[in-house]
Amino acid sequence: MPIVRVDLSYDGTDFRGYARQDGQRTVQGELEEALSVVLGHQVAISVAGRTDAGVHARGQVVSFQTPDAVDARRLMRSLNGLLGGEVVIRSISEVDKGFNARFSARSRTYRYLIGSSPTDPLKRHYIWYVDHPLDRQLMRATATHFLGEHDFSSFCRAAPGKSNTRRVERSEWIDGAELLEFWISANAFCHQMVRSLVGLCYDVGRGFLSIDQVPAIIEERDRSGVATVAPPHGLTLWQVDYA
Repeated sequence: MPIVRVDLSYDGTDFRGYARQDGQRTVQGELEEALSVVLGHQVAISVAGRTDAGVHARGQVVSFQTPDAVDARRLMRSLNGLLGGEVVIRSISEVDKGFNARFSARSRTYRYLIGSSPTDPLKRHYIWYVDHPLDRQLMRATATHFLGEHDFSSFCRAAPGKSNTRRVERSEWIDGAELLEFWISANAFCHQMVRSLVGLCYDVGRGFLSIDQVPAIIEERDRSGVATVAPPHGLTLWQVDYA
C-alpha cells in the first residue's frame, strides 16, 4: 500500500490542539474528515508531534497509508479547498515503504515568541506579551542548561510508564528589535515541555528564580518545581527533520 507524506501548517488559535478529541474541533479531526471526503475512505494518520490547544505549526508532517496511488496536486488542491485556510497543505508526496511521520523523525524544532508590548493587534495570537522587563542575558544562560540528554520530568505532565528523557540539540534565545525568540530542537518532546522551559526562563529573567536554582530543578524531576507554564499561543512547531 502506498504511503503518503503531507507537510502542512496551521493556525492553532481556534483548535483544541492537534489530536482528535470527542466533541472537540481539532486539527487531526478536520484533516482526517477532509481526507475521507476526497479519497472516499476513512484515513488514520500518524503525526510528527501532537501540539496543544492554541499552539501553531509551520512545518508539521503527517503520513498515512492508502490502497491506491494518489494524484498529489489534485489531492492538495482539494484539501486546501475543504480546510478553509486555518490548515494549509504545503506539499504531498508518496514516500518509501516504512516511512512514518512520527517514528521516522530525527528531530523537531519549536519557536516561542515573547514581546514587551503590543504593537500590532494582528499578531496577538502568536506572541506572549509581558509588561515588565526581563534580563535577557540570564534567560540566554538558563537556556544552555537544557542542552544534552536529561530527564525532563520537571517540565512535563505526568505520563505513567513513559520516559521523559530527551536529547536537546539546540536551546537558545535570540534578541530581536521588539521580540525575544526561543529556539529549541530535540529528538522528541513530552507534553508541555517547551512551554515549561520557556516559563522557567521567564521566571529567571524576571527575578522570580535565581539561575543557580536551575540545575537542581532539572535534577529533582519534580513538576511542582516549575511555577510558570508559558501560554500556548506564542509557540509554533517550526520544523521536523528526517534522517
